[in-house]
Amino acid sequence: MAVTAERIILGVDPGTNVMGYGVLRVMGRKAEMLALGIIDLRKFGDHYLKLGHIFERIIGIIDSYHPDEMAIEAPFFGKNVQSMLKLGRAQGVAMAAAIERQVPITEYAPTKIKMAITGNGNASKEQVADMLRRMLKLDKEELQNNPLKLKNLEKKMDNLMVKTHHPKKEKMKPLEDKKKF
Repeated sequence: MAVTAERIILGVDPGTNVMGYGVLRVMGRKAEMLALGIIDLRKFGDHYLKLGHIFERIIGIIDSYHPDEMAIEAPFFGKNVQSMLKLGRAQGVAMAAAIERQVPITEYAPTKIKMAITGNGNASKEQVADMLRRMLKLDKEELQNNPLKLKNLEKKMDNLMVKTHHPKKEKMKPLEDKKKF
């Protein structure tokens, strides 16, 4: 009987005001949530300070959990060019932190992640969140009764989509091949 290696995956959902992150331990077909949270950037007025904070926090998370790989959501194409540039910078800084710690990176399109989780690339955030809660056996009542856990839950669930989709990457191609550093 073949022994399946344990993998630790860091998932990141880039953002310029709130960045979602999570750490998942994957053993075969079983996944266990190790950490799920946000990096709140709203208190920083300067965009460059936000980027520095992203870098520091992602480095800290990597140093705490020692992930084998990072899965990151690719920015979607929006109409506001300035917002897209800022989002791209935030994503780039998170990726630079992974590169600094030699963590391989895989990037995924949001619609592919939704498809892998729900079977529908156009699923709503609520549909995805409900499916992820069930897949990872997160207590719905506990989440609803705890305001701290509910705060920015959508951002966390977006991030959870990235992480949960990543172990299934054999079924779906990432935007580009995994980068080894």
